Amino acid sequence: MANHLFDLVRSRMPAPQAPFAILDDGRGYSYADMLDVSARFANALTALGVKPGDRVAVQVEKSIEALMLYLGTVRAGAIFLPLNSAYTPAEIEYFLGDAEPAVFVCDPAKETALKPFADKAGAKLETLGVWRSPEISAGSLSDKALAAGTDFADVARGPGDLAAILYTSGTTGRSKGAMLSHDNLTSNALTLVDDWRFTRDDVLLHALPIFHTHGLFVATNVILFSGASMILLPKFDPDEIFRHLPQATTMMGVPTFYVRLLQDARLTREACAHMRLFVSGSAPLLAETHREWRERTGHAILERYGMTETNMNTSNPYDGERVAGTVGFPLPGVALRVVDPESGKGLGSDEIGMIEVKGPNVFQGYWRNPEKTKAEFRPDGFFITGDLGKIDPAGYVHIVGRGKDLIITGGYNVYPKEVETEIDGLEGIVESAVFGVAHPDFGEGVTAAVVVKPGASATAATIAQALEDRLAKFKQPKQVFVVPELPRNTMGKVQKNLLREQYKDIYTR
Repeated sequence: MANHLFDLVRSRMPAPQAPFAILDDGRGYSYADMLDVSARFANALTALGVKPGDRVAVQVEKSIEALMLYLGTVRAGAIFLPLNSAYTPAEIEYFLGDAEPAVFVCDPAKETALKPFADKAGAKLETLGVWRSPEISAGSLSDKALAAGTDFADVARGPGDLAAILYTSGTTGRSKGAMLSHDNLTSNALTLVDDWRFTRDDVLLHALPIFHTHGLFVATNVILFSGASMILLPKFDPDEIFRHLPQATTMMGVPTFYVRLLQDARLTREACAHMRLFVSGSAPLLAETHREWRERTGHAILERYGMTETNMNTSNPYDGERVAGTVGFPLPGVALRVVDPESGKGLGSDEIGMIEVKGPNVFQGYWRNPEKTKAEFRPDGFFITGDLGKIDPAGYVHIVGRGKDLIITGGYNVYPKEVETEIDGLEGIVESAVFGVAHPDFGEGVTAAVVVKPGASATAATIAQALEDRLAKFKQPKQVFVVPELPRNTMGKVQKNLLREQYKDIYTR
């Protein structure tokens, strides 16, 4: 049995000296470099005792080294577990305890803070930074990789074996690990290569984070499976985008990218004339942003819809009308339906209900959580996404809301219950309600309404300050409101719809 994912990389690779990545520091990576360096990391991992099926948890800054660690993990037959670089040590403790990785790789600057949690989980702690010169260490794992050989016999892994686990929060606040197989990743990437017409001539402007399915699996795997190349930027920076735009043919981004670029006078029709494709996802793209981008650049952004658990489900067409406010049609091989959330009965055109999907892209279930896995799948194999939507008469899919109160801010998922739990645990707090409202830059802004005990000294400012060390920055409320009470219905349930209505204009005034 071969290594399913990496064998496909090899089979679709261009000439070894063809460019794979252009880096912001001037370094270039060929496909031969990709093979060599990923082999070095695979050798380093196996020397650390990593066996097939072991988890390799990673919380590092974006770099080519981190991508090579991903590929090295796959080649070693292990399971890659990327963690948001903004997660606090307290949050990391949960992930390590739940996943029980054999190795945990962190940024060198965080080694001291994270070592107790790695030790507690029984994981070997290694560090990985960005390689700059032979004289300066980029971390312990990088040193081990540099000392390792470039020959490696890829460990056998089949289509159904796990390649990655990505954690996605739940309404209870307990994050769940979505198990993604080799075939989940490869089938989806191959579909996108064809659907979006990627070829070896493409150069992707890659400014997305790589702890997220969008930047890691959509962007990177599409490049690998098309034999194309990328300009790998450490983060989104308009100056860097415009500096590298002339060398690119495509760009993938979240709506925030496009909103911010529209605020820049350098965005013109002439600057984008050579571009082939702009893709947006991870959060809803406002129809206004879609229209303004088209007017300024002459390009219609291609919006698609996916999830951590499913990779990509739908896409606006490459050829054909890309309709603003929709996420297009189901991708080839993906079945999508809209049903009544209670009965599961299929709904007709333009009827709003729960979106369910089925296909080779859909994950294998939640890590060590068979009860949750069973609850999220219908008997016929369809996955209940939790997204509310409809299919219009022309067949375009519309996402109209979240069935689970999920907030999507800047492309990141935030579940209110997790934030509420932290707020409610603060001194002087009675209760809280966290919800999302429209934000011109981030799509949705995390917002909190908090009831404070009589006589308590807690204020909006002290509450926000207290959360800084307890939650990743993207989860922290952008606005906190101290209120006398939360609105409830006759059953005692907090009516977040009323709060969203009350505060709907706070970020757009």
